Amino acid sequence: MQQINFFELQQLQQSQNILLIDVREKNEHDAFNIGGLLIPLDEIISNAHAVPKDVPVVLYCRKGIRSQIAIQRLEDKFGFTNLINLRGGIGDGNKEK
Repeated sequence: MQQINFFELQQLQQSQNILLIDVREKNEHDAFNIGGLLIPLDEIISNAHAVPKDVPVVLYCRKGIRSQIAIQRLEDKFGFTNLINLRGGIGDGNKEK
């Protein structure tokens, strides 16, 4: 599984067209987010059609665990090869408490 940290994400955003997907719950996303499309983990499979296969897609959550699970599910079921996990989640880069 491809993984990047928050600093690498910022660099990637400056150099490439990427899509961010937040796999947290709506209330978490509303309270704090770094942008991107909200698709909660429990809805990721039913919304796989919204995840492009032709650009890098970075999935994130608070600690990087739910996003890792989402990537595993999408890769196993649909064969995605362009998914990247934000290691440590948004709590890592932003020191969200």
